[in-house]
Amino acid sequence: MRIISYNVNGIRAAINKGLFEWFEDEQPDVVCIQELKAKEDQVETAKLEAMGYKQFWMPAEKPGYSGVALFSKIDPQHVEYGCGIEKYDLEGRVVRADYNGGSVISVYMPSGTSGDERQAFKMTWLDDFQNYINDLKKEIPNLIICGDYNIAHKEIDIHNPKGNEKNSGFLPEERAWVSSFIESGFTDSYRTLHSEPDRYSWWTYRFNARKNNKGWRIDYQMVSDSIKNKIVDADLREHVVHSDHCPTFLEINL
Repeated sequence: MRIISYNVNGIRAAINKGLFEWFEDEQPDVVCIQELKAKEDQVETAKLEAMGYKQFWMPAEKPGYSGVALFSKIDPQHVEYGCGIEKYDLEGRVVRADYNGGSVISVYMPSGTSGDERQAFKMTWLDDFQNYINDLKKEIPNLIICGDYNIAHKEIDIHNPKGNEKNSGFLPEERAWVSSFIESGFTDSYRTLHSEPDRYSWWTYRFNARKNNKGWRIDYQMVSDSIKNKIVDADLREHVVHSDHCPTFLEINL
């Protein structure tokens, strides 16, 4: 199974920049999308259908905001929209597809950059998401949790760790949550194969950050430890530009 996860920062804008043509070249089996900023009826989806993708959309209730989707060439056995907590489901943060051998989740975790209220919301989300996953693992042990976590885990995952240690996305308590999440039974698939520095998945649009590679690695494909030995390849696609993020890639034998 070849999985692409991508925060497109508005799927309509990304489509106009050649997103679907890139899917044709890349040929992923499953695509996890974050930050749709659109509902399905606002997007021309015929090209996806022609490529053989089943589409599962979980947009936010608020127009032009958040939202996740999962596109799959493999028929899922079941699709679950949301995580069962209304305040998060209204923001379109989780969609899950169950397959023979495991489940793939597209998740868009909250950002806390807009102020104290949203940072508090983010921290509550992190606790609630951990509990949701703990419960889900009892039913489905093999999980692949793909998406924008909005947290750079370690100093290697951010271009200026000292200058960002008081900023949302690199706060000590956020980083500790990622460590705790991994310790609960997950593997950062990218880091299993890559220890090199200066590779990121998000760059601000300001200050020529992408050109100068001043970025953050905040997008992950976390794999249950029970299937980490099935990882074939994992990487970042920094050269792909439809968004302020780049896609993450995972190949795994489910």
